[in-house]
Amino acid sequence: MSPSSPIAVVDSGLAGLSVVRALREVLPAEEVVYLGDTGRGPYANKSELLIGEYVTGLIEQLRLFAPKHVVIGCNVMAAVALGGLRGKFVDFGISGIVDAAARAATERAGQGRTPLIGVVAPEATIRSKAYERAIHRRRHHARMLLRPAPLLDALAEEGREEDDVLLRLALRQYINPMVARGANVIVLGSGWHSLFKRQVQRIAGDGVAIVDSAESCAQDVARRLLANGLMRGGDPSGAVHCLLTDETPRFAFLARRLLGFDVESPKVIAVNDLYRESAEQIRVSA
Repeated sequence: MSPSSPIAVVDSGLAGLSVVRALREVLPAEEVVYLGDTGRGPYANKSELLIGEYVTGLIEQLRLFAPKHVVIGCNVMAAVALGGLRGKFVDFGISGIVDAAARAATERAGQGRTPLIGVVAPEATIRSKAYERAIHRRRHHARMLLRPAPLLDALAEEGREEDDVLLRLALRQYINPMVARGANVIVLGSGWHSLFKRQVQRIAGDGVAIVDSAESCAQDVARRLLANGLMRGGDPSGAVHCLLTDETPRFAFLARRLLGFDVESPKVIAVNDLYRESAEQIRVSA
């Protein structure tokens, strides 16, 4: 493991590409390897035991790249599995999107008052209580408003833009009740939600801080790499390699939407073939 080693990002599908985008903005020189489990995702309705098994296997695949840090870019994965992963993988750092967003939320809430923090996230993330635990570790007396929002992910995958009438209606249904109850901070707890951050801010108003979990995650990774002397210097044009466990016909469209730029075609590794190909083979054939 060295500064030239890549950062790896794992997700249950494609939403974690928003984390890759944020990493590219904060750490443009870093090489990033992305592994999306499109063959078995989404994970929202799977058991915690099964999610843990899946995530462990995916990180074993990423280990072939000798990463210096692994990011759990899926809220459901991070909420359910992160706690058990650090003891299994001790040769590189592992961080998750939930803890990073919780830290940002408590910081944005300010000091000297009891904040009211709203979280909009997939149902499995809300059910896990991961945000509640992560926020209360930092602000014991913080009050929480938790709202599962499965419709937002579906609308994002459908390609709806911020000015879409149906999307704006859905956002108001989720956000307005939090604002009406006095939320100081609202956390967007899905990678897809990053696409709607500006619209959420308009709905909530300037007095409410909006935390983009993908941006918070990238900033957290940058802090960790800097603290450990693992920042990569040089030309700000780090490569992005994408791996999927199943072909996704709309990959090019959705990847460009989430990343903001075109990316090389993904390497598809069927679930049954995980761990059988070396990192160099993947890089060459992608």
